[in-house]
Amino acid sequence: MHVRQSIHRDHARQLDTAGLRGEFLIETIFAVDNYTMTYSHTDRIIIGGVMPQSRSVTIGSEVGKQLGVSYFLERRELGVINIGGAGIIEVDGKCWEIDHQQALYVGMGAQSVVFSSVDAAKPAKFYYNSAPAHHRYPDKKITLDEAATTTLGDAATSNRRTINKYLVPEVLPTCQLTMGLTQLEEGSLWNTMPCHTHDRRMEVYFYFDMDEETAVFHMLGQPQETRHLLVHNEQAVISPSWSIHAGVGTKRYTFIWGMVGENQVFDDMDHVKVSELR
Repeated sequence: MHVRQSIHRDHARQLDTAGLRGEFLIETIFAVDNYTMTYSHTDRIIIGGVMPQSRSVTIGSEVGKQLGVSYFLERRELGVINIGGAGIIEVDGKCWEIDHQQALYVGMGAQSVVFSSVDAAKPAKFYYNSAPAHHRYPDKKITLDEAATTTLGDAATSNRRTINKYLVPEVLPTCQLTMGLTQLEEGSLWNTMPCHTHDRRMEVYFYFDMDEETAVFHMLGQPQETRHLLVHNEQAVISPSWSIHAGVGTKRYTFIWGMVGENQVFDDMDHVKVSELR
């Protein structure tokens, strides 16, 4: 488990490129036949990926010990979205078949979570977020058709995109975790612009579906003290509540967003005009 400390906004604006990348960028999400795990003290979110290929992968009791509990999800909930080939997630003996761009919510208290791929030649890539929880809600699989879908933007502003909301109140109950997948249309490059902050929630962006020579310039920082990170395929950015979070790519891309915090209200945003950014 890699641990990231909370970063004060006054500290962040003094960091150089290496410092910003070290605090906010997660460069490796997937490792073959293993899981990755980054614990952020920003709202205590956990971010990672599981890529089973030749064998199944279990997030075991050693994680619980690191968290000060008996097992990983003793006091946590989990959201998973598969961006690879078809896979299976076994939760306390029940198997869930999770195909490409399908999601699974696992409620607090699940003691055993085992990940595997249907075809080793096309391994599953399970991207996950986990948040502290106070109540056990039922496990639930969510397909793309079951997600709450919204299409926004237009070609003139290069941000025509479809937002697929998997873990949101109108689809299923969770304690605090929300997750979704946003796909940009061909020729669109911007996400979340004009940008915003939400002082009551933090957010993580995971960028993927990118060519080797494609990059996203991810914008972060206070609206009048902006910075950027160069993000490549299958990398994630931690965004504290005081920071904007927006990006523009050299080509189209897809990203998964996950949020934890005080509420799950999507209009709870402090919008920032482009003219006000510095």
